[in-house]
Amino acid sequence: METLQPDDPRELGSYRLLRRLGAGGMGRVYLARSPGGRTVAVKVVRPDLAADGDFRRRFEHEVEIARAVSGRYTAPVVDADPGAALPWLATAYVLGPDLTDVVDAHGALPEHTVRALGAGLAAALQEIHAAGLIHRDLKPSNVLLAADGPRVIDFGIARAVDGNRMTQTGVVVGSPGYMPPEQALGRDVGTPGDVFSLGAVLAFAATGRNAFGDDAVSHAAMLYQIVHGEPDLSGVPQSLLGLIRACLLKDPSQRPAPGELVTALAPGGVATVLTNWLPSAVASTIATHAAGILDLEAPDDPAPAAAPAPGFGPPPAMFAGTSAPAYGTPPGGTPAPAPGPGTPLPGTPLPGTVHLGPSTPAPAPSRRRFLGLAAGVAGVTALGGGTAWWLSRDGGSSGTSKGAEGGSAEPAAESFTTPPAGTAPQALWHNSVAEDSTSDDLPLMIHDGLLLISGDPLVAYDVRTGKAKWSRKGVCRSGALPLLADGELFLADADYDGVLVVLDVTTGKEAWRSRLDKKLDLDETIAIDSKNVYVTVTDYDESHSATDYRKGVAAIDRGTRKQVWAQMRDWGTDNWDVQGTASGKYLVYADSKYNLTVRDTATGGQLWTKKLGDDWSWTPTVAAGLVFLQGDKLTALDAESGKVVWTLSPNGRRGFKEPTVIGDVLYVSDFDGGVWAVHVRTGKKIWLCEDPGARRAPTTFLRAGATLYGASYWDDGGIFAMEAKTGKSRWVYNDNKWTGEPWRVAISGNRLLATHGYEIYALPAV
Repeated sequence: METLQPDDPRELGSYRLLRRLGAGGMGRVYLARSPGGRTVAVKVVRPDLAADGDFRRRFEHEVEIARAVSGRYTAPVVDADPGAALPWLATAYVLGPDLTDVVDAHGALPEHTVRALGAGLAAALQEIHAAGLIHRDLKPSNVLLAADGPRVIDFGIARAVDGNRMTQTGVVVGSPGYMPPEQALGRDVGTPGDVFSLGAVLAFAATGRNAFGDDAVSHAAMLYQIVHGEPDLSGVPQSLLGLIRACLLKDPSQRPAPGELVTALAPGGVATVLTNWLPSAVASTIATHAAGILDLEAPDDPAPAAAPAPGFGPPPAMFAGTSAPAYGTPPGGTPAPAPGPGTPLPGTPLPGTVHLGPSTPAPAPSRRRFLGLAAGVAGVTALGGGTAWWLSRDGGSSGTSKGAEGGSAEPAAESFTTPPAGTAPQALWHNSVAEDSTSDDLPLMIHDGLLLISGDPLVAYDVRTGKAKWSRKGVCRSGALPLLADGELFLADADYDGVLVVLDVTTGKEAWRSRLDKKLDLDETIAIDSKNVYVTVTDYDESHSATDYRKGVAAIDRGTRKQVWAQMRDWGTDNWDVQGTASGKYLVYADSKYNLTVRDTATGGQLWTKKLGDDWSWTPTVAAGLVFLQGDKLTALDAESGKVVWTLSPNGRRGFKEPTVIGDVLYVSDFDGGVWAVHVRTGKKIWLCEDPGARRAPTTFLRAGATLYGASYWDDGGIFAMEAKTGKSRWVYNDNKWTGEPWRVAISGNRLLATHGYEIYALPAV
């Protein structure tokens, strides 16, 4: 985007020009504003074309047809003057980057975004074809990604420009890599040609590359591949592969119609898949740029143009055929500084600018606030794939009720506003902590309004404020699992003296410690129940060599603080990475030798053991007398005998991850990004959510009321909220930070506590 130059007009018709967006094959493109405040893109025809009478007639005819297209997923012509000395046309200005810029900046898009994109583009083709038009040049740069859905631009106008060139022998009009075979061969192109182009656009969005060759391939080679070769669809999500392949069939008559694509991609209607459709990084940038556009003034206005937000350049040209900077940080620019603790993340509306408590009067709307509200209604996503929604109590405060002051009581008196569907809540507080202050592979722990995070130091945070209530350095072994029960925290001592150390959670002070029989040293805590804490041990009196000592498992009574039993394991087993669960009479643990073992919690006697295969680094899930195994199939074993009770096939999907049992329902994600709910006792599928709202599905789960919450192992997942009864996605929260660490989540009252690397968040459990 450039300031107007001396040879640029200041007005066209009733539109005041604000900036020059770029130049295309037809002429120059300007950002302009109508007397009523509507922002448009105005394209002005080149003088040589304006002097061509045939061109003017074709241009006028195409403008009349294009005006008939006023659908939801197109950027329609809103005004034009084909009879002017320099003919011009104005289209609705779309606040969003084109698909090429987005993929260049962020790479291939997640499956749910590509699905929504396809549904919106197919709906746009329905609108265009219904107006008697064929686009003939659908490509990534002609697709804009707005907060409330994609927009197709430049429909029909290419005919006015191409009409002259089409008379030249041997000239093929269109964009190599996206035109259908019939167009590449110079044959007549009908509506199926646009469907082929749509398939190529979706393949590009899903993989980040052209299906018929990259930029290094010559146009001739690319056209040959389109006509005679097969598209490279490696990397396209399995759920979209068949549909995209059908769009790219050589025979136009065999391609699906746009209406069929809409039905396949969005059975419940296009609007249903556009909730939370954009990656949050793209959506928050749109929101920031929108404010800059609204504040632009014409060059001769007395008021100066508002400066862009720190770290962001002016909005890009969003009209086809323009040459403009890539969407994002401008050349030579610097990213915005990272927010400090308690600072809203970039793109997050501040309190009072989006939504207030029910008893708080709204402030007088400013132009910027009006835009923010409009963007929110349109589905602008800023945090976690949804508009950051300010949540407050009736009095506008996010504190707890009286009686909790000075203590750590559960924040039960809080009442949070439920955000719109697809809208993630805003963090109530956020802390960035030092390295080693969190452990990426250990669960979060909650007790009486305190969030305990194992690291060095071990810290207890007040869930209301995020402030540390106490901190203990040097009490946790690196990566060792602490166990929480009844206000006490059980740890293997950090000095490696083979002792069990127990801390009072309220104060962080040591409550008691216990040593096993003299010949046994405690290695790790692995499980706990209402009576005992279970640990791995080493007997240094028994050895096969100077490094090979006998390993075992022991139980310590939490009441008497004495050893109840100790059972030795087979020679050659290790005690590192033993992970266990105690449930009723069963102690179940997996180890690094690929064994799954079940013992009696009362005596330590081994009931059975079996090999697991090649996946051992997980905590066994045990419930209702069953042990559940992940893998290519989901398997339930009888905890008493080890016999298979039921198995569940993924039905063509790529197997199951570690399950979670809550009540009588088992929740588990699969390797294709889906989430399953399964009946614990029968193994019958209750529901399958193929798209929980982000590319990376949650891998751990908890449930509160009617909502299922989950945390993803991957950076680009986040914290998920789903309807527990149906599996329908409600929202996804993501901080857009690439820490290389998993997300963790726990719940206290009606607050979710989450960690992502060295970032800690409190979110409303809404």
